[in-house]
Amino acid sequence: MRIAITGSSGLIGSALVRSLRSDRHEVVRLVRREPSGPDEVRWDPQGGTVDTTRLAGVEAVVHLAGAGVGDHRWTDDYKRTIRDSRVRGTDTLARALASLGTPPRVLVSGSGITAYGDTGDRRVDESSPLGTGFLPSVCRDWEAAADPAREAGVRTAFARTGLVVSGRGGAWGRLFPLFKAGLGGRLGDGRQYWSFISLHDHIAALRHIIGTESVSGPVNLCAPEPLTNAEVTRAMGRVLRRPTVFAVPGPVLRAAVGEFATEILGSTRAVPRVLLDSGFTYTHPGIDEAIRAALAEERH
Repeated sequence: MRIAITGSSGLIGSALVRSLRSDRHEVVRLVRREPSGPDEVRWDPQGGTVDTTRLAGVEAVVHLAGAGVGDHRWTDDYKRTIRDSRVRGTDTLARALASLGTPPRVLVSGSGITAYGDTGDRRVDESSPLGTGFLPSVCRDWEAAADPAREAGVRTAFARTGLVVSGRGGAWGRLFPLFKAGLGGRLGDGRQYWSFISLHDHIAALRHIIGTESVSGPVNLCAPEPLTNAEVTRAMGRVLRRPTVFAVPGPVLRAAVGEFATEILGSTRAVPRVLLDSGFTYTHPGIDEAIRAALAEERH
């Protein structure tokens, strides 16, 4: 297949590019600079332009671009950056795809399980209502921005991503050094649910969505059984063979990272009903396997 990807330099995007190319798919990377090769296409997500002439023949698009949620303190300006990078970028891409003489068959657009908000110990799946607050509102607008592509007949799925277990980047990439040094521990009271997924399974799930015609709409990309932060902490200590006696109280976390602490201490017990119902098989369904897989990735 010929597959276009935005956000191809990030943790998930770069892994997806490697996976697809290893199976001899043709990957076209959308970049915001001047293209440096035939496999790159220029786009300006904020300015609303895409070089559509070089998207001819693309059968699938995976849209992963967006400013990092935890990369900076949540000032009003950075919250605007988080929203605009997702909503404007998705709108720009969706309109460009809709304008093609032959649109792609499928668009897999990024989103997050943060769409559900803080659900406590209540399980939520793709049929559950969206939550309230900043990130749920971002997810709502982010997904709605893909409407032009959907209305043009492109099968559109929203990859509502959980916490990706990887030492190469993302939130977990920041945890590994602390736990390896014996400084890891629970966050807050540790009772908040973390819906995790290994990087390997995340990439496999994206490819499953691309290849499964029956899958559209929201898709939770997380392992079958979410765990509490305290359970994850114990697993990290168990696999890494390090103590996990340290804990970060909620007030300290709020002082350190500001409003984003609300998300870290919040609980989302999301389950992947759509993936399971459509026949997806996990390689690392449990947290121990996911952590070991991340450690193996670091060695390669």
